[in-house]
Amino acid sequence: MDVLLEPLGHAFFVRALLAAVVVGTVCAVVGTYVVLKGLAFIGDAISHAAFPGIVAAYLLRGPFLLGAAVAAVATALAIGWVGRRSGIRADTVIGVLFAGTFALGVFLFSTIEGYVADLFSFLFGYLLAITVEDLVGLVVLAGIVLAAVGVLWKELLYSTFDPLGAAASGVRVDRLESLFLALVAVTIVISLQAVGIILVVAMLVTPAATAQLLAVRFGSMMGLAIAIGVAASVVGLYLSYWLDAASGATIVLVQTAAFVAALLIGPRTGALARRATTA
Repeated sequence: MDVLLEPLGHAFFVRALLAAVVVGTVCAVVGTYVVLKGLAFIGDAISHAAFPGIVAAYLLRGPFLLGAAVAAVATALAIGWVGRRSGIRADTVIGVLFAGTFALGVFLFSTIEGYVADLFSFLFGYLLAITVEDLVGLVVLAGIVLAAVGVLWKELLYSTFDPLGAAASGVRVDRLESLFLALVAVTIVISLQAVGIILVVAMLVTPAATAQLLAVRFGSMMGLAIAIGVAASVVGLYLSYWLDAASGATIVLVQTAAFVAALLIGPRTGALARRATTA
């Protein structure tokens, strides 16, 4: 029992635990749409695009999250705009902007003299170091994302499974897609403090991908994704505390282990599926 209760005696761990629950929830909700739309690569691109915004915020002595949000949302909207105007394949556009924006971040970072711990923490996450102000900002951003998804639930669902039918019925699919990319960008910004730029795409994709192996209906898939995302975040956080390891890495490793277990044992692809076919 001490294994569970002792960390709760530290204020920093309680803040990190609350943040882990919020991040696990919002990533699972948005990640369910990302997985079904096949946009995992966009998540990776937007997460790296946040880096120049973070470095610029450091240089201008502004809020890191604001800089990350501006850069991530701008890149997300640019991906949609360039893709529609140029006629180039989406993955090509993503590759160009992904490389360009991250290179800009590296260039700006190279102009800073000395070791900058604050910026390195955004590469790998710093969940156990989250402050009250960080937690409040995270909750506000998460609330905005979840509220937007709730308001646009039917439209997002329709355009995800049948974009042509949604467009024919009057849904502005192009605008909805741009808004969704902006929501993905904000979700990634929320997750940066938990797992960092390098691993953030796992928070967005892995719980939803695991749930897809276990559920058929959309609602069940999202519910399972939330449960997996929150549980993995909490378990990973405890592991990082007791093993004195990076919290982002332990959270993602737990999520990956859950995916492998679902793949090997689950009712669609694993041992349970083989048992059903031989019964």
